[in-house]
Amino acid sequence: INFDMVGRLNDNNLIIQGAGSSSIWKKMIEKRNIPAGFNLTIQDDPFQPTDITAFYPKKIPVLSFFTGSHGDYHRPSDDAETLNYEGLERIAKFAGLLIADVATMEKGPDYVKVERVKGRGGSRESMRAYLGTIPDYASDGENGLKISGVSGNGPADRAGLKGGDVLIELGGQEVKNIYDYTFAIDALKIGQEVDIIVLRNGEKVVLKITPEARN
Repeated sequence: INFDMVGRLNDNNLIIQGAGSSSIWKKMIEKRNIPAGFNLTIQDDPFQPTDITAFYPKKIPVLSFFTGSHGDYHRPSDDAETLNYEGLERIAKFAGLLIADVATMEKGPDYVKVERVKGRGGSRESMRAYLGTIPDYASDGENGLKISGVSGNGPADRAGLKGGDVLIELGGQEVKNIYDYTFAIDALKIGQEVDIIVLRNGEKVVLKITPEARN
């Protein structure tokens, strides 16, 4: 059970990833969320850009807690004052009850095999190109990738992308979700300008973006 970026609970929205890795997770999560009262986004996929991806292929059921990306990720501005301490405490208590449930089971959670789709998974650091977008991981649709914001003075910022834009194409490749997006980024060449197409307020907008090398 993994916690990766859970310090900024916003609008009571909590994302739980990897729920498809065991048949017991969803029922257990729903039961414990009755008193916790989170607005949950439950995602089945166990192949996430976080630590659970190292355990799941070894037939270990996994869960990962996440409150979403933000513009301070891996930046000095990610200070203690930005944290939602009450939210952290609520998440810890909620997860603690789930952990206690698992610890007192006669038999551990069963393992469910989820097929890995080509282009899915991998770590954040595995991508060579950097665009500076902040994906909205809670918008797990198939009609484009919504971004919640962009990193200041990054390629996306300079290209004119904005929070709320929905990415639908990058470098000539269609983008329906986060996996299509990471696959498209991997095909980019550092310093070579490409088109990036977004939906903004329902209108298609074509922008130019130049990938940078990831530091």
